[in-house]
Amino acid sequence: MRAMIMAAGVGARLEPLTINVPKPMVPVVNKPAMEHIISLLRRHGITEVVANLWYLPEHIEGYFGDGHDFGIKLRYSYEDELRGTAGGMLFAKDLILCDDGWEASGEGHESGTFILMAGDALTTANLTRLVEFHKSRNALATIGLKRVDDVSGFGIVVTDENGKVLRFQEKPKSLEADSDLANTMIYVFEPEIFEYIPSSGKPDFGRDIFPLLVREGVPFYGLAQDEYWCDIGTLEKYHASHRDILDGKVGLALPGEEVRRDVFVCHGTELHHSATLCPPVFIGEHVTIGKDATIGPYTVIGDRCRIDERATVSGSIVWNNTKVGRGANLVNCVVGSDCYLAAGASLGEGVVLSDECVVEEDSVIRSNVKIDPGRTVKRKVARW
Repeated sequence: MRAMIMAAGVGARLEPLTINVPKPMVPVVNKPAMEHIISLLRRHGITEVVANLWYLPEHIEGYFGDGHDFGIKLRYSYEDELRGTAGGMLFAKDLILCDDGWEASGEGHESGTFILMAGDALTTANLTRLVEFHKSRNALATIGLKRVDDVSGFGIVVTDENGKVLRFQEKPKSLEADSDLANTMIYVFEPEIFEYIPSSGKPDFGRDIFPLLVREGVPFYGLAQDEYWCDIGTLEKYHASHRDILDGKVGLALPGEEVRRDVFVCHGTELHHSATLCPPVFIGEHVTIGKDATIGPYTVIGDRCRIDERATVSGSIVWNNTKVGRGANLVNCVVGSDCYLAAGASLGEGVVLSDECVVEEDSVIRSNVKIDPGRTVKRKVARW
């Protein structure tokens, strides 16, 4: 089988983190979100993958290349404009269906059935079970579904007792919802799906194509899945997904050594003997944790970071190559790559600092402030 990863979007809801970084490259425990998707596909035997690109495509192609280093064959559909979820898949039709260039895998392209997934979700969905269900129903299209407590933020799918899709509700109020099954944007399709996608405009699956399939009465099904799924397309969900990972709710195997219960430390990291690590925490490769520094619960430290003496980082996600100076204090925030927080700097709850920012000595950034890439926060104006 083959799969397509939707990787073209801007990721506006994750700004300012996605100003310099495309959404599929946003790190989740130090690996791009899309790398976790590729690993999931590979675990289910899917090694021929297409990704559509538009926003900052060089970041994605430069990291993944032809997919060889990640155990897959990866090809790209380069869009000259955003075409909608269904339109983007239609634009990549030839790559998804044709045999040219795929033969080296030595595997047959089983009946043309393929999977479509979003590049910005964190999931351990059982793709094999979803495909088996799809085939057992002789379906044209099948949606992976997930039960959610709050339906108001999702496209909700209503099915009958056999899983046949009856209708959709877009972000309904709780009292108006006829189902608690959210659309996860994990889809299984037969090639005939392309016959239902118009070649003009920017057709969207949820808005245009799926309601059409219901009206046409084609075999269209949904399957509720028990495994973990989280749309990390918002800052709140991005942070929450890391808490879930560290709580063991995701079932994601963390790299590095578990030096003690729920404290994961990767290769080349140096911890001063006086440093305090309060589980659960994850610390990447070649990190330096200084004297009397404190790493609080639910913290993820990126590769090649430096946390100086008496600094405190708690409940925060710090990307690669960032330095946190002596006595600095970070609480429940996100800090991008290649940042420098000088001695005594303080970042409050909900702060999001994008890449290559500098926070000067003793500067204080109050809660929920978002700062664009490359900014310098000066002490005199820093009490935002």
